[in-house]
Amino acid sequence: MTATLPAGWTIERVRAVSGDEGATMLSLDRLVVTELAGQVNNVPLQPEIILGFHDLCLVRAEGDDDWHMGQLDAEGSVICWASYGSDLGEAIQGL
Repeated sequence: MTATLPAGWTIERVRAVSGDEGATMLSLDRLVVTELAGQVNNVPLQPEIILGFHDLCLVRAEGDDDWHMGQLDAEGSVICWASYGSDLGEAIQGL
């Protein structure tokens, strides 16, 4: 599956809005989970797109319009902790 940015977005625009010239689209071939407060087990997400900003990531999962904020761990997995809404620009501003 090839990741596609939302309509009107390019990686150059993501970099400009975020101020991070190193922002990139990451491979989907990695474990992505969401931590839920009060639960022992993390909930796996099937990523549709992963945007990397150094060690932070924004993930949109299949069947979900929201962008999830997470962190890239040493093994390359992404652990998300919050939803930043469906607007990519607003999610990027929340970095």
